[in-house]
Amino acid sequence: MPAPALPRGVQAVLVTSGQLRNLDPQLQVPPLLLANTLIAAFSRAALPRLALPLLRHILRRAHPFRPDAFTFPPLVRAAPGHASAAQLHACALRLGLLRPCVFASGSLVHAYLRFGRVSEAYRVFDEMPERDLPAWNAMLSGLCRNARAAEAVRLFGRMAGEGVAGDTVTVSSVLPMCALLGDWVLALVMHVYAVKHGLDKELFVCNAMVDVYGKLGMLDEARRVFDGMERRDLVTWNSIISGYEQGGQVAAAVKMLRGMRDSGISPDVLTLVSLASAVAQCGDERGGKSVHCHVTRRGWDVGDIIAGNAMVDMYAKLSKIEAAQRMFDIMPVRDAVSWNTLITGYMQNGLANEAIEAYSHMQKHEGLKPIQGTIVSVLPAYSQLGALQQGMRMHALSVKTGFNLDVYVGTCMVDLYAKCGKLADAMLFFEKMHKRSTGPWNAIMAGLGVHGHADKALSVFSRMQHEGINPDHVTFVSLLAACSHAGLVDQGRSFFDMMHITYGIIPIAKHYACMVDMLGRAGQLQEAFDFIHSMPIKPDPAVWGALLGACRIHGNVEMGKVASQNLFELDPENVGYYVLMSNMYAKVGKWDGVDEVRSLVRHQNLQKTPGWSSIEVKRSVNVFYSGNQTEPHPQHEEIQAELQNLLAKMRTIGYVPDYSFVLQDVEEDEKQHILNNHSERLAIAFGIINTPSGTPLHIYKNLRVCGDCHNATKYISKITDREIIVRDSNRFHHFKHGHCSCGDFW
Repeated sequence: MPAPALPRGVQAVLVTSGQLRNLDPQLQVPPLLLANTLIAAFSRAALPRLALPLLRHILRRAHPFRPDAFTFPPLVRAAPGHASAAQLHACALRLGLLRPCVFASGSLVHAYLRFGRVSEAYRVFDEMPERDLPAWNAMLSGLCRNARAAEAVRLFGRMAGEGVAGDTVTVSSVLPMCALLGDWVLALVMHVYAVKHGLDKELFVCNAMVDVYGKLGMLDEARRVFDGMERRDLVTWNSIISGYEQGGQVAAAVKMLRGMRDSGISPDVLTLVSLASAVAQCGDERGGKSVHCHVTRRGWDVGDIIAGNAMVDMYAKLSKIEAAQRMFDIMPVRDAVSWNTLITGYMQNGLANEAIEAYSHMQKHEGLKPIQGTIVSVLPAYSQLGALQQGMRMHALSVKTGFNLDVYVGTCMVDLYAKCGKLADAMLFFEKMHKRSTGPWNAIMAGLGVHGHADKALSVFSRMQHEGINPDHVTFVSLLAACSHAGLVDQGRSFFDMMHITYGIIPIAKHYACMVDMLGRAGQLQEAFDFIHSMPIKPDPAVWGALLGACRIHGNVEMGKVASQNLFELDPENVGYYVLMSNMYAKVGKWDGVDEVRSLVRHQNLQKTPGWSSIEVKRSVNVFYSGNQTEPHPQHEEIQAELQNLLAKMRTIGYVPDYSFVLQDVEEDEKQHILNNHSERLAIAFGIINTPSGTPLHIYKNLRVCGDCHNATKYISKITDREIIVRDSNRFHHFKHGHCSCGDFW
């Protein structure tokens, strides 16, 4: 009996779906073909609720009308959830349609990976009797979407080992994983692979190569690929502009933007995102306003969440945090990235408390779950405040969500534990990490350095070299800082030379500041001064600030004047430099100089940064300020009594107050009171009162610990038989049994 003609409504569905555009209305179609075509049409239209009843109808029919290899793939691709995909998988298995059909198995692999079910996808993939290229690509691209970079690379190696030649999808899937892993060698290998297989002229592949080279900082390679392309589209231009922007080559990024316009391609939102970041990097406030106006004219500021996030980020990087907050507030829709951007902006402007408050608001009132970027944004705030217990809760959350395996999250964890005084935990976390990028190595070397373990930091660097990880400019900042804290001047000079001679890294202001700090701390002030004058770039405030700090340590007032004059010109609103100069005058008893500097501060209406110290007890962070508290602590009387008790005991074993660290011209009794109410001593006394005997105390101070408090803390550690760990603005001090880990060199 002939099959019935297609109804008019069915024909409309088929024509609309693009399945059979030239179908004759009188054509007789086999029932299974008709059903499969309808299932495919409904699935492509994202209407599984219409497709699934057709499957059930087929399953109820007699044997000639049973589902075949073409029935399941469209249904699986349109499955609304993991459970639906699993049910279809079971049905296909029962009908024996998987083993002979690569299409059905491939669609299941794709579906499981779409729902993050990597193990189920692997099982289906491994059970396939034969795997064609689309099946390999489905598995590769799915692993990439699930951020399983290392697994994707291993699978690609397995694919090559089995003699399967990849295509544009293969190469463009694996290339982004090179950037995620920070593996520049793998990027070059993939480039060679593309050339070998004749894929290096494909636009899709070339765009991926430009992007990955840019993200890895290999801008020369990115430019060579770009210049060799026969055709370029919007993605090409955005990739090269973004690469230059991320590599700090702002002028080149702007030049590329002009070239993009000259070639007839209009910028889109992503172009403006890169441009906004570029103008922020060079501190161009006028350029930032111009970008904002362009975004506003296009309606992207309220109509495009990516543009809104970019404006928040730009203003935060320009230190216009109020403008960033206003931009954030007017955004009609905010996602997790929006909050991450605001949190990061607070951190960039030194507002750790505000960053943590924003994160708490995001969790409590917005109902947004933290993503990888959230954890990376918030952990530095906990690190800065020394909020170890809160940081550990974030660590637990990262384990629960699987983000602890991410290299950026892992790097932040290493930094957290190191900055919270848990160096052994930081080292343990570091050893368990995937370490193919420089981030984890830089973090642990910096941590070892601020704890005074320069020898271990240098040992880690040797190991890094042995494992074939090329250092970057941050690596040498960590190494030079470690040498500075330990007084290893010769080794520091050697690393500075190695940086540009061996690795071709051009020193930036941070490296020069580290060198000046290292020479200055070691007492080689004249050499530090000469070094500044030999610099090929203009010294920035960090360089002159390092010299001023060294002059204060060694009491060289005349050279300090020169350094301060340069600082007052370069950064006139930074009150910290005025305080340093004032303190230097006070230490040598030049009260006229003190009055002169303080007059400058008053004239410019600057506010001195108050000294504070914090200690975390019972999951609560307590902050103490030097001098008289605006709002006395609830345990003020107990703290004062404990301080007097400690002072009496210290005097009996040899403590003599050093009144040179009192920077006011007052009577001796008042000087003793001032010293005894420095913020770190208040925090230590609070910790002694509120923790069991022998418990280590972790103190965090925003300024450099003064010499008298450093000496007093050594005595307190001996009297109380406690380890007292103090992190000041320069480094960690581990006080134990009357000694400090810094060896009085800080």
